[in-house]
Amino acid sequence: MTESKRTYYVGIASGEISTSSTDSPWDFQIEATNDEIVKLREVFDQNYSTDWQAFFRAHVPYLQYHYDRPNDAYDKNLQLSYKLIHELGNEETKAHIEKMGILDWKYEDVEE
Repeated sequence: MTESKRTYYVGIASGEISTSSTDSPWDFQIEATNDEIVKLREVFDQNYSTDWQAFFRAHVPYLQYHYDRPNDAYDKNLQLSYKLIHELGNEETKAHIEKMGILDWKYEDVEE
């Protein structure tokens, strides 16, 4: 039995996924199953974690910032977020993400 898809509204900066378009600001509309939402939520949670790692790392003055692993991980997770939203998005969402050019970034080890 296939799981039915529902409409969700996603806020990238806040990491919010909502079924209501009026509860909070949102960036993209998607159609997803519960399993797909769980996967997107895991990616958002990882973004949150790597964002905190980068914050704490920024307060260590003797480490050169441009060799920082949390920044790379955050960028890769952000790209994965956009990739998943693109796959699940409506036509307007897909067109907007394609126009952004974020899917053109080259990270060989970006995994779903």
